[in-house]
Amino acid sequence: MDLIMNLFDFVMNLDKNLTELAKDYGIWTYLVLFVIVFCETGLVVTPFLPGDSMIFVIGALSASGELNLAAITIVLVLAAILGDTVNYHIGKRIGPKIFHKENVRFLKKEYLMRTHEFYETHGGKTIIIARFIPIIRTFAPFVAGMGRMTYWRFISYNIIGAVIWVALFIAGGYFFGNIPTVKENFTLVIFAIIVISLLPGVATFINNKRIKTSEERT
Repeated sequence: MDLIMNLFDFVMNLDKNLTELAKDYGIWTYLVLFVIVFCETGLVVTPFLPGDSMIFVIGALSASGELNLAAITIVLVLAAILGDTVNYHIGKRIGPKIFHKENVRFLKKEYLMRTHEFYETHGGKTIIIARFIPIIRTFAPFVAGMGRMTYWRFISYNIIGAVIWVALFIAGGYFFGNIPTVKENFTLVIFAIIVISLLPGVATFINNKRIKTSEERT
């Protein structure tokens, strides 16, 4: 419970926490941010790590001079690409075994099933679309590997998705993060980003449920 509350506090106060991180650790901040993005995209056991909101805040910090815009953009794109690549290979190796188990320790199978349904609907484009949907973002490369998507097809979607995802949220934070109204209500902005990013996944889940229900009735 304490871990959840600490994580919630960290996410809701990202602007203050990341500013302190940059001041306290200097260039090592880039490594810390690399690890966070890599783990969120590369490990199916860490879908709770901040993604969209954190990159938005990083963009705002870049605009204020706390971080170098070009350097952090490259670092985060590489982290996102490498994270998905590792996740793909994990899914390819152990995915089929896990998928058919009832209970899997440290892994919520509901998320895996939901991502599999999303993948069935959108195909390879899932790797790009999922970049903008928390939780599904973490499980999409795993499911792609499990589904035996060819690596070269996967890596092309992976690179395109990583570049678009990081660039959009970095640019959003860079150009809008330091506007007085946004800065004064940063917690609300972060919360709004989290809620908005969850909407596509919720909509897809509800739509799939509705389709299944109608199929069962016929």
